[in-house]
Amino acid sequence: MTPWLTVLGIGEDGLDPAGRAIVESAEFLVGGERHLALAGAGPAERMTWQRPLSVTLDAILARRPRPTVVLATGDPMWFGIGRSLARRVPAGEMRVLPAPGAFSLAAARLAWPLEGAAAFSLHGRPLGLLALHVAPDARLLVLSHDGGTPARVADWLTRHGYGGSRMTALAHMGGPLESRTEGRADSWTGEVPDLNTLAVECVAGDGARIFSRAPGLPDDFFEHDGMLTKAHVRAATLALLAPTAGAHLWDIGAGSGAVSIEWMRAGGTATAVEPAAARRAAMARNAEALGAPGLDIRAGCAPEALEGLPEPDAVFIGGGLGVEGVLEAAWAALRPGGRIVANAVTLESGARLVRARSELGGGLYRMSVETAAPVGRFNAFRPAMAVTQWAARKVQRTVP
Repeated sequence: MTPWLTVLGIGEDGLDPAGRAIVESAEFLVGGERHLALAGAGPAERMTWQRPLSVTLDAILARRPRPTVVLATGDPMWFGIGRSLARRVPAGEMRVLPAPGAFSLAAARLAWPLEGAAAFSLHGRPLGLLALHVAPDARLLVLSHDGGTPARVADWLTRHGYGGSRMTALAHMGGPLESRTEGRADSWTGEVPDLNTLAVECVAGDGARIFSRAPGLPDDFFEHDGMLTKAHVRAATLALLAPTAGAHLWDIGAGSGAVSIEWMRAGGTATAVEPAAARRAAMARNAEALGAPGLDIRAGCAPEALEGLPEPDAVFIGGGLGVEGVLEAAWAALRPGGRIVANAVTLESGARLVRARSELGGGLYRMSVETAAPVGRFNAFRPAMAVTQWAARKVQRTVP
């Protein structure tokens, strides 16, 4: 089918002659009020974005195959409307014509190599996403939600030990209202227009939190009531679960959600099952604070709570091994090639893992971590409870 939908990137300087010709040939024109004003007058039927977004998307699809143009800021396929349209319109029916996007313009203004910066959006997203990217000497390019975003980012950076970071807010790039505001995070006072992109050069102070993507974040990064897979064991657990981009994890008996959250920080998605309401609430706060706001938190007890969940690429069982059918249900649901890891501290749960190894194969491990602590005027190692761990990879669909 000939493309009937054009997604046209537009900058602060408006349309060039080629873009204007495309707009003039449209029968239906969609965009924000600012974009439609930049497009000027014309004969096309016009529509501004409605809430919810699906209302406008339905209106666009209802015009198929009439020539339709959607105006978007910069590059529509980078945190833009192009992503939502591509879910509903086949690629052969749509053409996308990008303009220089905010990240490219900001990198050009600052002479930053774009591939060396972490580029992401805080538009309608929690500040906790900063925890995915902030690191000593990191460079960040951030699409702001509004004019208050730079001040909120400055406060976040200061609270987490990065108050010396250098910030530059670039507004209305490429147009007559372009402006630039600079300052340190710990002394930020700048007033910034709503349409801005924030550049941050991270400077770590003494005691700054290091939000590594490697598994094993410090235990005190998580709010918990003791139901937490401790950092050293968590690092080994995640190494065996082997997170990959887009892979889905079931975290059964999730507690604080630490394993799910670190899985998502590595690029995957996760569903966490936890029966205790207070733990689910703490888990949600942990997920938002550590850059995993999309964590799917489910109430209930396994195995019943596992019914209807998205098929997993990996399963972690941190609690509930003593309940009949939990391990069996998890193994049955696991995709071929998927990984399963279960941890136990009691003799009874450990015996179940010995049986699982006998029935399903895999490896059985024992981990004990000792931490130096004061003993009077001296120090000695104090052992934590030993953890028995079973890990296996599913090669075919068999139920124990």
